[in-house]
Amino acid sequence: MGGAKRLRYCVNNEWKESKTTKYMPVTNSSTGEVMAQAPCCTVEEVNSAVAAAGKAFPGWSATPVQDRTAVMFRFRGLLESHLEELTLCVSMELGKNLEEARGDVIKAMEVVEMACGAPILLQGDALMNVSTGHDTVMYREPLGVFAGIVPFNFPAMIPFGWMIPLCITLGNTFVLKAASLTPQTAMRVLELLIEAGLPKGVVNLVTCSRNEAELLLKHPDVRGISYVGSTSVGLHIYSTAAAHGKRVQALCEAKNHGLVLRDAALERSALGIINSTFGCAGMRCMALPALCVEEACADEFLSYLVKYAKVRKVGCAYQPGTELGPVVSAEHKASVIDWIDKGVEEGAELILDGRNIVVPGFENGHFVGPTIFDHVKPGMTVGDCEIFGPVTSIKRVKNFEEGLAIMNASRFANGSCIFTQNGYYAREFVRRTHGGMVGVNVGIPVPVSYFPFAGHKDSFFGDLHVMGRDGVAFYTESKCVTSRWFSEEDKKETKIGTWEGTITR
Repeated sequence: MGGAKRLRYCVNNEWKESKTTKYMPVTNSSTGEVMAQAPCCTVEEVNSAVAAAGKAFPGWSATPVQDRTAVMFRFRGLLESHLEELTLCVSMELGKNLEEARGDVIKAMEVVEMACGAPILLQGDALMNVSTGHDTVMYREPLGVFAGIVPFNFPAMIPFGWMIPLCITLGNTFVLKAASLTPQTAMRVLELLIEAGLPKGVVNLVTCSRNEAELLLKHPDVRGISYVGSTSVGLHIYSTAAAHGKRVQALCEAKNHGLVLRDAALERSALGIINSTFGCAGMRCMALPALCVEEACADEFLSYLVKYAKVRKVGCAYQPGTELGPVVSAEHKASVIDWIDKGVEEGAELILDGRNIVVPGFENGHFVGPTIFDHVKPGMTVGDCEIFGPVTSIKRVKNFEEGLAIMNASRFANGSCIFTQNGYYAREFVRRTHGGMVGVNVGIPVPVSYFPFAGHKDSFFGDLHVMGRDGVAFYTESKCVTSRWFSEEDKKETKIGTWEGTITR
């Protein structure tokens, strides 16, 4: 790592050298080479980020909303003009192909556009004459400092889409703990946000280990935590931060299932499922890694799935034409291969094996090819646990009811999909599935930013999701103001009024 550049952290719009002695490697996922080193910021440095955000809050929250929105408009323009630069950054440090990496940035831009509507989103409610002579108005106000703890797999969209745009445009300030595996994208995007005119201290960025991040869960000046990552850590964050009086939204693991019925457009469905299950090398919580397939059509459907998986081009993430890039790190590749080994040990039938794939010229890259298991039975962990790689499990079922029961037995309920031309089964599926985001002949049912990213069960801890009206409510609190004004005659009245005394109806 001697030749790799050392990255900095950002407080008060200043990029600073950390005093740490511990740095974490950031690799080029396609070559395996260490590109940079992210600092494991000290407790004092993390505290300084919170202090800066706390100091900035009074002035920023008092800034007229149209002025805060103006920063978002300029930020949106800078993201668009730097789209290809950011796309390459995502692709190199994470491993997404160019189209997927570009989509990562574009999804962030989508929520920035929503945040530009803050003057509408912040509007409250009012009712005149709620009781004789009394009017009530409800305002939405910012709370203070929020912290975001993000994963490696969407370094642009998650921090600068799901979290920061709504949070700061609604008047709060923010401390981001960027992912140590993919920090450079977040750092570059923050540079653009500062260039857009963001005042000092409104957004601050650190990289650190879980030990230093723990203080964000208990810090008295942090009002809320937004987290994306594993369920075990998410439950810890939710429990700890909530016990310290903080708002929490913790988006966690998934094992999304699809149900393929005999009347589905099988070849067309297989093409769509290939994208959802192997896109982003399976490293997304809205992947489709498990399929309940009706036995009557299973062989035909699998023939299409294997056919299109085999021709998917595996290669260097940032070379045009690549359809499946590497996973993020050597450690993550080892984890995915361990899961494939376990599936074989459990008795699942491995009909397509991606463990030994080699990309000429990129032999040290972190590549795993498309992998498909058939005859995955209930209780096999390969079909029940999140692998976060390009691995698909096929569960053959007799009919709709058996497939739905298997899907709903999962402890995760992020997304679920059905592939059918039957309106009755589609409606029944939508009504009865446990998934919070549902697709009908749609393999990746991610909602646009005007709707919440609504995982259920062990895929989410909290009450208010990211994006949509939930996101606005999470980053604001309501204040209800009731007022009464007296006429000259009213001033002479000594009788107790209906509001101050007994309310008459």
